[in-house]
Amino acid sequence: MSTARPPAEHPAAPHPAPHPAGQPDRQPAGYRDAGEPERAARLEAALGDPFDPANPHGHRALLHADDARAVPEATEALLAGAGLAAEFVPHHLGGRLRDLEQLARVLRPLFRRDLALGYGFGITSLFAASAVWTAGDPRQQQALARVLLGGGRVSIVHREVAHANAILRHELTALREPGGGFVLNGRKDAVINAATADAFVAYARTSPKDGPASHSVLLLGPQPPARGELRRLARIETPGMRGAHFSGLELRDVAVPEDAVVGSVGDGVPLALRSFQISHCLIPGTVLAGVDSVLRQAVRAATDNRPDGQPARRGRRALAGVFADLLACDAMAVTGLRALSLVPRDAYLLAAAVKYTMPDLLREDLEELATVLGARGYDRGPFAGGYEKLARDLPVAGLGHSGTAVCQAVLVPQLSTLARTTWFRNDEPPDGLFTPGAPLPAFEHRNLAHFGTQDLLTATLVAAAARLQAQPGPGPLHQALAHLAGLFVEELRTLRARCIALAASGHAAFDPQACALADRYALVLAAAACLGIWEGQAAADTFLARPAWAVLALGRIGRRLGAPVPPTPPQADAEVLAEVLERCRQGRSLDLYGTHLAG
Repeated sequence: MSTARPPAEHPAAPHPAPHPAGQPDRQPAGYRDAGEPERAARLEAALGDPFDPANPHGHRALLHADDARAVPEATEALLAGAGLAAEFVPHHLGGRLRDLEQLARVLRPLFRRDLALGYGFGITSLFAASAVWTAGDPRQQQALARVLLGGGRVSIVHREVAHANAILRHELTALREPGGGFVLNGRKDAVINAATADAFVAYARTSPKDGPASHSVLLLGPQPPARGELRRLARIETPGMRGAHFSGLELRDVAVPEDAVVGSVGDGVPLALRSFQISHCLIPGTVLAGVDSVLRQAVRAATDNRPDGQPARRGRRALAGVFADLLACDAMAVTGLRALSLVPRDAYLLAAAVKYTMPDLLREDLEELATVLGARGYDRGPFAGGYEKLARDLPVAGLGHSGTAVCQAVLVPQLSTLARTTWFRNDEPPDGLFTPGAPLPAFEHRNLAHFGTQDLLTATLVAAAARLQAQPGPGPLHQALAHLAGLFVEELRTLRARCIALAASGHAAFDPQACALADRYALVLAAAACLGIWEGQAAADTFLARPAWAVLALGRIGRRLGAPVPPTPPQADAEVLAEVLERCRQGRSLDLYGTHLAG
């Protein structure tokens, strides 16, 4: 849909360039590649060494574009040539989207370098299109697939919610016309890619009454409206993601036909609750790659000019601790992404918990890394400087307090039901939930549900703790892990009693006490995801199969809860620190996969 600019010329979408000559085909001894998608490796190679000052897609170039509030055009051209948009189109419509976990891995090379690029050129189109993939009719799906596969972009026009920021403030209204169809009016202050989008997926108010049937989803474009004016307003400056293009959008008496409605009239809120599960898991699963880069820069800062290659004592705990947190966050994100394929009708609460928990953990990790980086955190690249940019970008990526409020609205009303009917009663989820990289059934958007009180992870926590107690492993780390798992089971028992008591007291669902309990519940799920991933690696001879990282990760989560966590065994800190240093020396990612990087 384009009324204020000429049609874009969309480039062809060849495959990314192959691996450069000389890149090793084999991973280091003891490494398990967990099915690294070839597309991810090719994109990583095509983007090149981010620490090379002459690389047009490296940290220095991207930081300079951020300073200038400019879109990094050379890198966008590379991504267009790689046909990245095909990653966001389901395979049955001609795209490459079959597996959300693989999609996150394909996008991590991009987010490892620049969140604004990952959003502006990347997943915004998927988040917009997800409602159409979930409930659209074949004609709508095919039209949107043609836009994306042709190199175009799709943007999302959110409805207004409480605690709104610029992205969520104001909304569109759609009034029925006597002869059929709707007339849209309204404006939004900040819509990403509003100036260049070929189509919009708009959440518009179709009923004056508040409630679950107040809004509908409308597909606008790619053809211009038959009547009315769609105005693309001036660009606005955002404090974070300065290289992304946000601008206003105003609709004046824009006529759209009846068949522009995605799903049914009044489906807007339920459809958002279904399709937003994808963003709830995919955002954390990609933005943690940015923290991976900052941690790598902190390791470099801490080890430069050190004759033994070891960081000073004051930095060791921070480096090991942040690495353990990254693995914990990845455990939760990957579990959520896999759940959307394996158990899509039961993933609703888990997806909200992933998005609710991880932004705060990653923000705390950045603050901890600042103590290691010192003044280097404000360099302008290529070897440091990503810290300052990421600290600005993360709040925009997570929609700030608004994103938290949306996830609270999912979790808090379910706590009392979970406490009465699910915790300590439900069965463990399928084993495949905790095996990163293992094959998944093709993801099907239409299977997503927005109801239910199935809790996928508390059963894993209880069962894993029981197995650790029944068969304690050798050495102090296994004993420490068994003790920590028991602490989280006791935390779940306390949560159950408090949630039942709160419901019996007649307090409102969003009483501050209930929100605090949701905080604690989400952290318990993070601990459960760590235990699930650790157990899932039992047959492998890898770092993740050993207990050190899980001990350190669970200890840090427990301290956030204020639980009586004993001091971490020095062996755990030492093993985790050794792993993060070794991965940095080998040029491997600091996530669950440990894949080779371009630099």
